[in-house]
Amino acid sequence: MWLFSRKGASGFSASSTAEEVTRGVDGTGLTAVVTGASSGIGNETARVLAMRGVHVVMGVRSTSAGRKVKEVILKEIPTAKIDAMELDLSSIASVRNFAASFNSLGLPLSILVNNAGVMATPFMLSKDKIELQFATNHLGHFLLTNLLLETMKKTACESGKEGRIVNVSSRRHQFSYKEGIRFDKINDQLGHGRYNCLSAYGQSKLANVLHANELARRLKEDGVEITANSLHPGAIATNLFRYHSLVSGFLGILGKYVIKNVEQGAATTCYVALHPQVKGTSGKYFADSNLAEASPQATDAELAKKLWDFSLSLISAS
Repeated sequence: MWLFSRKGASGFSASSTAEEVTRGVDGTGLTAVVTGASSGIGNETARVLAMRGVHVVMGVRSTSAGRKVKEVILKEIPTAKIDAMELDLSSIASVRNFAASFNSLGLPLSILVNNAGVMATPFMLSKDKIELQFATNHLGHFLLTNLLLETMKKTACESGKEGRIVNVSSRRHQFSYKEGIRFDKINDQLGHGRYNCLSAYGQSKLANVLHANELARRLKEDGVEITANSLHPGAIATNLFRYHSLVSGFLGILGKYVIKNVEQGAATTCYVALHPQVKGTSGKYFADSNLAEASPQATDAELAKKLWDFSLSLISAS
């Protein structure tokens, strides 16, 4: 990643790693939920937060994969507090079960990292009959956040420490459909063979930013000491590209020169979740561990409110 090493106002750059941006930060006493933590940047996020003393609960689709990740982290960091619980973001029932199980543990919750996602998949519907990328990347996280929010509010109030909600979006949010969110056509394939998997991905990532912005507005209105932000982790060679063999091949050959590795990819997430520089910052968009500019659609307050109501209607109907 030597091509992109210029430091921003935070003192970090695209080349900074998750360990570097959290060096010297003590997360002892904090508890975090990290979704999609069994691989890629979610795995690295969980590892580094645990390294800094945070009690990490990993939300994973495969509990066996989660156990393996836990074992690896504990081997490296014997003092780590880390657990794995089953969570399929594409299933509303699974999200509800995870939240109910977590809340029943009586644990505090200071950090929620909405990281899990799928990218540019062929057209598929979730178990709840919703286009898979929108269901997994946005709706599951929207519901999870709502179900864990009371626990986060209680924790912030009792601990006196700021809570942080972090939505992992993508620069691809700038390339959604023309209307941004296709409220009346979420499941529309645009005719046989015309499903645009990248536009659908962009729509789900736009939803991540809009969700964080509207959540930030509501939390501020409620006077709650919890922030909500979104971010672009950078172009990273992870298994998100598994549906595109040509792209995977290109990344394998040239990737180290033009894209981030996993350690660099998790940096912005860890920075926004833990760094003191971000205290009090809410409703913002980050990239390369610095403040960045989101698209005009992503900063549309009315679109954000409409998405919030639309998302509520979808989870209520399922």
